[in-house]
Amino acid sequence: MNIIYNILIYLTSLVLKVIALFNQKIKLGVKGRANTFDILKNEIKKGDKTLWFHCASLGEYEQGLPIFDILRKDYPKHKIVLTFFSPSGYEIRKNAPFADVVVYLPLDTKSNAKQFIKLVNPELTVFVKYEIWPNYLNEIKKNGLRAILISAVFRKDQSFFKWYGTRTKQALFAFEHIFTQNEDSKKLLESIGYKSATVSGDTRYDRVLNQLQIDNTLDFIEKFKQNKLCIVIGSSWPEDEAILVPYINQCKHDVKFIIAPHNIKAKQIDSLKQSIKKETVLFSNKENTDLSNSSVFIIDTIGILSKIYSYADIAYVGGAMGKTGLHNILEPAVFGVPIIIGANYKKFPEAQAMIDNGNVFSVNDYSSLKNKLDLLIENKIFRKETSKKSFNFVKEKEGTIIQIIGFLRK
Repeated sequence: MNIIYNILIYLTSLVLKVIALFNQKIKLGVKGRANTFDILKNEIKKGDKTLWFHCASLGEYEQGLPIFDILRKDYPKHKIVLTFFSPSGYEIRKNAPFADVVVYLPLDTKSNAKQFIKLVNPELTVFVKYEIWPNYLNEIKKNGLRAILISAVFRKDQSFFKWYGTRTKQALFAFEHIFTQNEDSKKLLESIGYKSATVSGDTRYDRVLNQLQIDNTLDFIEKFKQNKLCIVIGSSWPEDEAILVPYINQCKHDVKFIIAPHNIKAKQIDSLKQSIKKETVLFSNKENTDLSNSSVFIIDTIGILSKIYSYADIAYVGGAMGKTGLHNILEPAVFGVPIIIGANYKKFPEAQAMIDNGNVFSVNDYSSLKNKLDLLIENKIFRKETSKKSFNFVKEKEGTIIQIIGFLRK
């Protein structure tokens, strides 16, 4: 199995290099990984003490951030090495303030893993959620180094729990401890003989609750909203907009719409704006516009969506109408907002839990979207009851950080 895995990683490297010729995002990753070792050699000196934090992408970064921030304070003299696999994480967080070095993680070959661990020699490694790389973990174990996995989620159809998953299964045992999001994940680990697991929950709950402690005021949103009912559409993709734009165009209710698309390239933003028949303003043009006269506000920038959710009366969170993956529904939930999502949410346990809780609603077409939005707009009592369920759901999950940090401080 080891040979097969290593061959697959080698083939993946070749495939990525070919795809990079035609795909800018993949090209960024291939180019970035080629520079990793040179950067580490320049930034990590002999005798430096280090911690290594690894995230696949931006979502995992957000899950790990509460732990990363605390460990930064606990280990002030250590250098923090932060790695990403995906360009969507690296390109946005390459200037993460708590980290001393931010690089792409080279592919999980034996030689890459050996060289990386030799250069970094991390006193502690923290992987987030799904990140389990056998060769890296094998090097960590072989060198007697500490590693933990946080906010982990496992499913029975994963290779760890199959007869052919020996290589990946063994990698799990390199972790000193695994903190899972739910009991089912812990039971799956126990089924293969892994006993050092704790159900701690999802660190993102603590993360979003911290959002309530900061100033979320945005003057331009207040000027736009004008105390009217506001529907915030966060991280939308074309599949989401295909049913949302028709609703916006035919909506007879006196409501305002804020759209924060996932893709903010000029061509896509212009196409979205042209498809909307109501008075629409772009964030980039807000200084030259009377915002109060517009019905739709398109946010063609990044970094402020979490604050914008504080103005939402209803939220639609994108990614689950297509196959790109549901975006963070905890961000609007912490502000006590009813949430609508698409139908492809099965890999996101928090979505199913919130649907069961009654504060998230899944739709699969224009008709179901219209029915749910009309209900939430027209029935104020139902909307307020759902809002309470949203906040309470997040508040009840607080405390994950305490368990993880408590373990590390023993």
